[in-house]
Amino acid sequence: MANQTNRTGGGNTGMAFIVGILVVVVAILAYFMLSGGEVAVEGPDTALEGAAEAISGD
Repeated sequence: MANQTNRTGGGNTGMAFIVGILVVVVAILAYFMLSGGEVAVEGPDTALEGAAEAISGD
């Protein structure tokens, strides 16, 4: 009887995928933090006023 051993590689595929995602997230965060740009967040009142102006054409 032949002794067959089936060895499959890729035991760390899941770990490599998670590390890859973390690297991408850190790179994106670093880009936004180091770019010096500010992210403008409008309040609901400002957004509604802008929409009203766009609709009325003023």
